[in-house]
Amino acid sequence: MKKIAIQGTRGSYHDIAAHKFFKNEEIELLCCATFEDVFKAIRQDSQTIGMLAIENTIAGSLLQNHELLRQSGAQILGEYKLRISHCFVCLPEEDWADIIEVNSHPIALMQCREFLQQHPTIKVVECEDTAQSAENIKLNNLKGHAAICSKTAAEYYGMKILKEGVETNKHNFTRFLVVADPWQIDELRREHLNNNTDKANIVFTLPHTEGSLSQVLSILSFYKINLTKIQSLPIIGREWEYQFYVDVTFDDYLRYKQAIAAITPLTKELKILGEYAAGKSNI
Repeated sequence: MKKIAIQGTRGSYHDIAAHKFFKNEEIELLCCATFEDVFKAIRQDSQTIGMLAIENTIAGSLLQNHELLRQSGAQILGEYKLRISHCFVCLPEEDWADIIEVNSHPIALMQCREFLQQHPTIKVVECEDTAQSAENIKLNNLKGHAAICSKTAAEYYGMKILKEGVETNKHNFTRFLVVADPWQIDELRREHLNNNTDKANIVFTLPHTEGSLSQVLSILSFYKINLTKIQSLPIIGREWEYQFYVDVTFDDYLRYKQAIAAITPLTKELKILGEYAAGKSNI
């Protein structure tokens, strides 16, 4: 049995992504209040695996998770891209006319903006988690309250679904990273992944000189390494210096390693956060 630490509770999108990545396996969920707690759980028990959202096609990157991953020393085992579809749910005995307030995570509320604008009399209140919003309404019998959450959460907590698919953009995907203690990575890869390593996440800093980033990108292009994402974050306490988080894909692992060797002298503090098989978008 695998112990999986997630931010959120049962029925959350992290829960769904964990079960889909480890399909046909028995897993034990460790529900955490924050992403910091996910990495704390990995530090306390090296057998624990973490599942964390890293970016959404609408809301963008979860910047804090990039830095938490770098600082943690954990390695990326894989990724899962989950189609996000939100439901508008309430207590079983209630209906549309009863709803005066809706609760959910702020990103979920943002993703359902057009739907909420169609119901201007309903008060919008931010909460820590989508599934937890539904759980709280059910456990405390909060009449007049609705939640925006997954269909899985609605069913798990016995909530009534008033409407499915309330997200504004139907091409709404979240990419989750599966992370683990670096000492466990090789064994986990043998258990869960094939040898088709074709993606890597790296982070580095650059000297504050003209053209330093373009030189690195030119080398990656020369080695035919596909840059799928670049994210810069300021380094606290070092004015005008940045960490660059880069995702790359490649067809030839040896050529990728040659590219890393070529850019290393041009960078500072280069670190490979993980090498793994690229995930596909899943409905």
